[in-house]
Amino acid sequence: MTTQHAPNLPRLAPESIGPRLQSYWDPLTVWVQNNYVELGIAVVAAIIVFVALSWLKRIAANIARASEHRAHLKSIVARTLARTSRFFRVMVSIELVNQIANAPAALAQAVDILFTIAIVIQVAIWLREIILGLIERRAGEGVHEHDTLQSAMVLIRLLVSFVLFAIAAIVVLDNLGVNVTGLVAGLGVGGIAIGLAAQGIFSDLFAAISIIFDKPFRRGDTVSYDNTIARVEVIGMKSTRLRALTGEEKIISNSKLLEKEITNNTLTLYRRVTFVLTLVYQTPPALARRVPDILRAVVEANGAQFIRAGFNNFAASALDFHLVFDIESDDVEEMFQARHDIGIAIIDSFAREGICFAYPTQTTFTASPDGNLVMPYAAPPSAKTRSKS
Repeated sequence: MTTQHAPNLPRLAPESIGPRLQSYWDPLTVWVQNNYVELGIAVVAAIIVFVALSWLKRIAANIARASEHRAHLKSIVARTLARTSRFFRVMVSIELVNQIANAPAALAQAVDILFTIAIVIQVAIWLREIILGLIERRAGEGVHEHDTLQSAMVLIRLLVSFVLFAIAAIVVLDNLGVNVTGLVAGLGVGGIAIGLAAQGIFSDLFAAISIIFDKPFRRGDTVSYDNTIARVEVIGMKSTRLRALTGEEKIISNSKLLEKEITNNTLTLYRRVTFVLTLVYQTPPALARRVPDILRAVVEANGAQFIRAGFNNFAASALDFHLVFDIESDDVEEMFQARHDIGIAIIDSFAREGICFAYPTQTTFTASPDGNLVMPYAAPPSAKTRSKS
């Protein structure tokens, strides 16, 4: 059995520490002596930049705290600038000194590395605030939407933070000369594995986010899908709870709900009603011509919008007339009452005009052997026949 030995690392002798530090100190001393004027100007400029950035951060924080609406663009920009870190402000100031005063190569390289780390992390922080702010802005500021959004924000913030800081870590490592190909491949494979394992959960989660953003319906809306008519009570992260008009609670996953054709009855601008009126065949043609005008007068007198009315069909035992009108309201109860009032008014108007409604009837005609029609009932006895009897 072979044993693997750890590689021999060079040991740093205690007596060599002093000379090594001296090797760093001497170039630094020479740099300060030869560039003290530029260094002084750079330090003053760096202090001014640091104070200016700190003042801008303080102003942005005050604006963010005073803003009443978090979803406004002004509030989003203020919150983003208020997240400027002290490390970033310090490194910007030091980088300014580095650029103006021509620092030694070793020091300049160290400053460049720290400045790269600072700016990458700060950009990730800024992007996270902007993305989260735009998500809140897109979702709206309604009370119910805000409640649903707060339930989703924990996961949304986690996902956004993980993605942005993972990218930031890869960028930093790449700038430091580290081979990040394996890391990127590992993150990709891990993400695919997690996505496949939690496919159903993520499907419902993204469906909930889609409902928040797209707003096909909101809490309190009455919707219908398949054979169900219900009022939306809770839009959760995995399922939506609805209260059917018959009283029972309906629970359906968000992804399956969005796959269906949904009718939002609350957003109805008007409700259309169609009446089929059947009149007897004995209705005089002149009176039948007046039926559309009579119906128009009834509809307009009851505050509805007349669309059309007229003869439609020769039915088996009636003349069919159709009436179409709109109730300009999204309230079901108001539509029901208007339909009732117009129906009763039509009955009253037809009664005054002498128009009779038909009902299913059937008449039988009997013929004698010579082809003459015979009345389907016995003829009344004549007076001569009564006297003989």
